[in-house]
Order: sequence, then structure tokens, then C-alpha cells
Amino acid sequence: MSVPVKTKRRGPQLQMLTPAQLALMKPELKEVIEYRKSGLSLNHIVGCPLDCTYCVRHLFENFDMKVPRAIMSDTDAVKLLVGHPYFRPHRTPIQLFNRATEPMLPIVKPHTFAVLQDLDDRGLTNHVLVITRWRVSPEDCAVLNSFQNIRLTVLVTHSGIDNAAIEPVDSNIAAASLRTLYEHAERYRTVLYWRPIVPGLNDSQAHLERARELSAHAHATVFTGLFFRQQMADYYDAHGLPMPYEDIARRKIMPELAEQRILDFFHKPENSAAPWGNLFRKTSCGVAFAHGLPDYNGHVGVRELCDICPVAQLGVCEKAWIKPDLAVVTAEARRLGATGTVEVTDRAIIVEGLNEPPRYSLQHGFGYQCHDRAKPHHHRQHGRAPIGWEAENGTPVV
Repeated sequence: MSVPVKTKRRGPQLQMLTPAQLALMKPELKEVIEYRKSGLSLNHIVGCPLDCTYCVRHLFENFDMKVPRAIMSDTDAVKLLVGHPYFRPHRTPIQLFNRATEPMLPIVKPHTFAVLQDLDDRGLTNHVLVITRWRVSPEDCAVLNSFQNIRLTVLVTHSGIDNAAIEPVDSNIAAASLRTLYEHAERYRTVLYWRPIVPGLNDSQAHLERARELSAHAHATVFTGLFFRQQMADYYDAHGLPMPYEDIARRKIMPELAEQRILDFFHKPENSAAPWGNLFRKTSCGVAFAHGLPDYNGHVGVRELCDICPVAQLGVCEKAWIKPDLAVVTAEARRLGATGTVEVTDRAIIVEGLNEPPRYSLQHGFGYQCHDRAKPHHHRQHGRAPIGWEAENGTPVV
């Protein structure tokens, strides 16, 4: 059993943002807790030097903020998290530093460990997700193994993009971290986060072979496309970068043909128990599988989404997946501000008048998909942008 190196949890503390600096930040960035599909996200540290051009930091207009700074202390941030109206002990999934910084940067890492320790000391068994593309050492793994209560998953972002103008960070760094994490994993789990996949940029035969080789060094592999909003497109245009798509989208872009190439490449029909190995379309599916637990997002209700899952995992998810009572769901949705008719189908809860945070609260609370009636999830499209997809009758999805 690894013995954690206690000193690795401490380090030089980040400088706090000054009132003047805070005044220049977008209000959304100063809201350190954001509810995202994969969890209640804690982001009290902002600033990153890695310069990945497609980073969501463009949305908060702080891409030029290269030096990480703290909005508040780790202790205050955790108190804010566990006291949040949407937080449920042992239930609500948590994400750390996935919006405005890189959690394993040397200057940020002590804060990552401090937050994990605080959550663990509270006896919480919630899923906790840490997403990194930076260096992870065996000593870091010893610390990650030391937490006794939280269900910790380290997702290693690896794209294989070799255009330094688009992604300056060498993907070999992530590959090495993935191998190290997997080799030393005891209490935590590690996931190959293969993203963003962009046709013509990083989906060649060599890229596919590299991803399949790396998947052997992870408890699960999740693949996904590019999140491409107007702010990213503006940055690409201003810097003369090749546009990945002609259009922008609210959801991630993963064209149908690109997905099919990946599925065909990974498919091993001789393995009846897991024809696609440990490959998943959704983050929570990979995380749940890695821990031997049912998917906390209830994706199993969307049957065509789960057609690549290992047979045993389908059984785990189906056993836990229970269609909730309409009256109970309606009461909770109304409490959160839902308007119009509330519906519970065999696939999802359908609501009106709720933005993403309360919908995610319903989804995680019931372990059942929750969709906005005005923004439907089309069959086979798996909640992705319509770019590159056709309807069953062969017409483009709109």
C-alpha cells in the first residue's frame, strides 16, 4: 500500500486576486461554483499558462490571464461548495478546477490536494473528478491514493493534436501521466479523456492507434468532440488558425462519421462481453464504470447511447435505473421553478423553464436523464450539436 507523502499536500500558496483585479473579471468567473453535467464544479482559482486555443476560458474573457490567482481560500471554497443549495452529501458529483485553470500545475497542485483532503476529512463519498493534461508523478499518486472516502477519478485529457499553434502542450505529457496514474492506482481511478476529436486534425489512423494503445493504461476511455462557441471562433479568426468547423454550436460537435470511424476501429466482435472494450461516449459513464457503479446521470434510459457499453456495466446501470414517480418529480421541478408540463418518459424527465443547474440537480437527484423540452436530445445524436449528423431519413439534423 502506498504511503502518502504529506509534504506534497502543502506548497507555496497562490496570491489572492486584488479587489481591482476582481472588478475587471466577468461576474460569471467570480461565481466559483457552477453546476455542470458531470458535477458541481468548484473553481476558486483562475489563470492558466497552457494556451490551448479551444479552452473554455475564452467564454469568460480571461484567456490572457496566464498566472493562476485565488479568488478565496481553499477552506472557504469548500465551505461554499458543501453549503451550496444543490449539494447533496454522498450524491452530487463534484469537479475541481475544470473551468479556469489546470489542477496539476505545480503552483495549483497543493490547492487541489488541500480541497480533496478537506472533502475527504468530511467523510463524503461523492464522486470527485479532477481533469488534467499536465504532469503527474508517482509522489502525486501516493497522495491521490491516500484519500479514504471520496470516490476520486483523475481524467487525463489527451488529444494527440500536433499543431502547436492550436495546442502548445505536448500530448506526450498527458500520455506519460496516464501511464503513471494507472500504474499506481489503488483507491482512485483514472480515465483516458480522449478529446477534443476534430475530423482532419487528430483522427488519422495513427491517432486512432495511439488512443487505442493508451486505452490499455486506463480504467475507462471516454471520447468526445469539440466545444466550439463564438468566442473560440473569434480567437481562431484573429490568430489565423484553421477553423475546425464552419459553424458554432451550443453543444459539443462530434460528427456522425467521425464517431463511426472510432467505433469501427475499437470494435472487437469476438469479445461478446465488451465488444468495444472500455470505451464510452459520456464522461459519467466512464467514471461510473471505472468505480464499478451505476451511471449517476442515468444515461441507460437512452438505449442507443449505451449500445457500446460492456454487458456487465449495462446490468449494473439497469439495476439501479428506476423510473421516478411523476408526482414526486413534478413537485421537485416546481420547487426549482419549472413551468409548463412536467413529463417522465421511458428515457428522460422533460421540463420547461429550467436552465442547466436545476436540470442537473434533478438528473443527479433521481439518477435519470432530465431534458429541456425546448432543446431536445435527438435520437442517436446523444445530446451533441447537429453539425455532421443526419436524421434517420437521411436529411440533415437541424
